[in-house]
Amino acid sequence: MNPLLTLLQTQDYILADGATGTTLMRMGLTQGDPPEEWNLIHPDRIRKMHRDFIAAGSQIILTNSFGGTRFRLKLHGFQDRVREFNRAAAQLARAEADAAPHLVVVAGSMGPSGEILQPIGDLSFEEARDGFAEQAAALTEGGADVLWIETMSDLNEVRAAAEGARAASRLPLVITMTFDTNGHTMMGVSPVQAFQAIREFNPIALGGNCGNGPGEIEAVIQAMASVGLDIPLVAKSNAGVPRLVNGHAHFDASPEDMARYAVRVRDFGATIIGGCCGNSVDHVRAMAEALRSTPITRQVAAAPPEAPAPKRKRERKHARRARR
Repeated sequence: MNPLLTLLQTQDYILADGATGTTLMRMGLTQGDPPEEWNLIHPDRIRKMHRDFIAAGSQIILTNSFGGTRFRLKLHGFQDRVREFNRAAAQLARAEADAAPHLVVVAGSMGPSGEILQPIGDLSFEEARDGFAEQAAALTEGGADVLWIETMSDLNEVRAAAEGARAASRLPLVITMTFDTNGHTMMGVSPVQAFQAIREFNPIALGGNCGNGPGEIEAVIQAMASVGLDIPLVAKSNAGVPRLVNGHAHFDASPEDMARYAVRVRDFGATIIGGCCGNSVDHVRAMAEALRSTPITRQVAAAPPEAPAPKRKRERKHARRARR
């Protein structure tokens, strides 16, 4: 049985990891450089990141491959190294998961292309699908347990990623979108619309990640849970909204703040809980302790009222480059 299915069938909740990009920057990654290159030049640092999250209580670790499609790697001249970078990302996570004292799932991270699909943008659906298929094949080859399509804004790109992943791999899918624009994705998708559409792709779990902090993700989970709990929900919030401090992004949510968020989203109906941008090992450890020590009190409520969808801007040529 797939290890994520095992955890879903035997536990009330599953703790995922924290921020990849933020953690690697603390380890010395220069802003603007591709984290995926570190899978080859600093494999010891990548393994330490995974090992530290596992020690903090994470049962799901995401591979260092968020920007591992040919589209993003092209920005650095690495578009011909997709297989190399992604396979190494999965292998490094696999090594730490196999050495862990508890069951750990290796999730092959697949972030957005950074492009906007036609007819609004220039990237064709077929090109996007093939690019995601290339990444999915390499992550599968490296030993991932599931393919984790994350931080999406456009349902058409979600479809391209899902079809590409399914064409290249038999691994289950987890799919999350980011609702950082007035309660919607940048392309105007609400949490309820996302839930209903993504469910048609038959993922093993779905939900929200990144965004503008815990309150936003809590509202996403409430909205999705109001539609139904027939599929596990994922909550992976940023540690607040970043602000620049001495030229570096600083996230204001403390480990204690994220601990309270973890309990709230679990009680709202989330099954897979973790942190996105800004979440350190300390944040994950605090979430683990809070979830372990606080009894579950389900708070199923009607979905909060949805704000009007933002207008699409045709002049946008590139989607926001979210980084965990």
